[in-house]
Amino acid sequence: MSIQSDRWIRQMAKTHGMIEPFEDKQVRYVDEEKVISYGLSSYGYDLRVGNEFKIFTNKSGAIIDPKNFNEDAFIHHEGDFCIVPPNSFALAKSVEHFRIPRDVLVLCIGKSTYARCGIIVNVTPFEPEWEGYVVLEISNTTPLPAKIYANEGLAQVLFYKASDVCETSYADRKGRYMSQQEIVLPHA
Repeated sequence: MSIQSDRWIRQMAKTHGMIEPFEDKQVRYVDEEKVISYGLSSYGYDLRVGNEFKIFTNKSGAIIDPKNFNEDAFIHHEGDFCIVPPNSFALAKSVEHFRIPRDVLVLCIGKSTYARCGIIVNVTPFEPEWEGYVVLEISNTTPLPAKIYANEGLAQVLFYKASDVCETSYADRKGRYMSQQEIVLPHA
């Protein structure tokens, strides 16, 4: 596997709709206001977090059970920013929709701006032929509330092209998170 450059990412986004909407360069200012950067970088793409969040709260004394997940453990929030409580997390979805080629695996890692504030972004790999909006887990590891800015950069995705095509893709397996349009909660 080899990591792909900005030229390859740009071509795949424009000719195959791999990333929509696609920003051809790093965006650092919007209407002359500084933002947390997003868009194409040297060897990746900085995705944006949308304006819809599900913030974890233990208001009902819930137990986190991936086989029997209780949606009441979250508070729904929409807005220009989200406050993640101390030592808690929120779920959100990306602004961008992704279509991953059959010979590509994508890894998503948090941006340093948030990491330096104790905010960790956790996302599982985007498998070959997966498509949809990315559901992002935003963990606040600090003892203080943390502010997350909607429609600004949150994580960087890195594209790894395989030397040959996989035998079974995510689409072939009919993966349960295929074509997700909303924040999808865990289900076994």
